[in-house]
Amino acid sequence: MKTIRLTYLILSSLITFSCSSNDDAIEPNPEESLYFPPINSDIWETKTVTELNWNQDQLQSLLDFLELKNSKSFIILHEGKIVVEEYFDGHTNTSPWYWASAGKTLTTAVTGIAQEERLLNINDKVSDHIGTGWTSAPLEKEDLITCKNLLSMNSGLDDSLGDNISPSNLQYIADAGDRWAYHNVYAKLQDVVSAASNQSWSNYFNVKLKNRIGMTGSWIQNNDFNVYWSTTRSMARFGLLIYADGKWESEQLLPSDYLNDATNTSQNLNESYGYMWWLNGKSSYRLPQTQIQFNGSLVPNAPIDMYCALGRNDQKIYIIPSKKLVVIRMGNAADDDNFALSDFDDQLWLRINALID
Repeated sequence: MKTIRLTYLILSSLITFSCSSNDDAIEPNPEESLYFPPINSDIWETKTVTELNWNQDQLQSLLDFLELKNSKSFIILHEGKIVVEEYFDGHTNTSPWYWASAGKTLTTAVTGIAQEERLLNINDKVSDHIGTGWTSAPLEKEDLITCKNLLSMNSGLDDSLGDNISPSNLQYIADAGDRWAYHNVYAKLQDVVSAASNQSWSNYFNVKLKNRIGMTGSWIQNNDFNVYWSTTRSMARFGLLIYADGKWESEQLLPSDYLNDATNTSQNLNESYGYMWWLNGKSSYRLPQTQIQFNGSLVPNAPIDMYCALGRNDQKIYIIPSKKLVVIRMGNAADDDNFALSDFDDQLWLRINALID
């Protein structure tokens, strides 16, 4: 009996170990299902709406809406693969278009890379890198402004003097950290990175970000600051990098802890704003050119975990971790000219939801 009992215990242990090992072996790894397009090729794998069990009958109404609303291009990625890619009004997959303020997030990303390389710290004073006199604020007030204030849009500089960021247009209105205002002064971070790296902004950007994920495009100067132009797929590549927590394939290009900070509330004045990323699902938000606080979520029809890059006249990068999606829209203003957010976002998400839910 002892021999039989011992044999039973050994077999039971082996079965338990085997089951445990099998469970570990089949546990899914989200990174394994994430696709990255080749860096030196325009080949991009696809999925179909049918494969994902989305509502095929809702796709055409979404595309009709996009065309009606002056879109140039539209892409939906699921786990990195293209599910929807459409072009309108003579635009093609090789046509460049401007990112407008959606490109602010490129500056966010490169600033994080420069910090990881210990070229700077976002808590540094801006003047530590580019010298004093870059604003018209009194020196003791200019001295309060850090790189993080520029990332968070709470520099305290007057946002009502136009797009130009020459010193005469950068005037004191409040102490840094005391007032949130959407402002092109963020572009001074490009000067900071250039000074800290001892090379041009474009060169550092190309080497550290653009070339490493296969983007095309270039910075074009407008009103004393740079605007990025690229194809829609290049915008999608950047969105995929951010969705992948700063990784491209197995290489960590952007520090994940910095990216986490960038895509969460960065200050206590506008809880729907990170480091130039807009955040959905918060209880209130503020918009450019106003000091009014609005109650409710930024885009009520969109998933609450969505964060996004929003540019003038409805340039969009939406990232939705819970749905495994990156969504891109480029084009002219859907309705009236706007700084970033418009009613178009909510109406577009009403139709995206009809497709994917």
